[in-house]
Amino acid sequence: MPKEYSRKSRINIQLQRELTGLIRDELTDPRVANVTVTRVDASQDMRNASVFISVMGEDERIPEAAKTLNHASGRLRHGLGQRLKLRHIPALHFLGDFQLVQATRVSQVIRDAIRNDEGNARDRDDDSTES
Repeated sequence: MPKEYSRKSRINIQLQRELTGLIRDELTDPRVANVTVTRVDASQDMRNASVFISVMGEDERIPEAAKTLNHASGRLRHGLGQRLKLRHIPALHFLGDFQLVQATRVSQVIRDAIRNDEGNARDRDDDSTES
């Protein structure tokens, strides 16, 4: 019977969970306050992992938080080594996750278009009742 999740998927989920705890508990730098690990994508050989982050409510802080976490990646990797039983702890590469920002923008554009269409429909209805 095949496994429900691949090994890589299970490791990605475990890395995400452990990194969230390490960032919250071990790092005291205010530049990484309110950082959320949104997803992790480890390479096939498990030597490297892209860690996507977001900062709750402050999208302009994402690049600075990613830079700070990249600087602390050795400490985080060491913490992962103590918590996980893996042969190789992947090198961590922190990147900003702007999908939430883009989704918010798209939602706003859709809301504006709907509001605009409703206004145009009302204007047409007003014009047809006057005739």
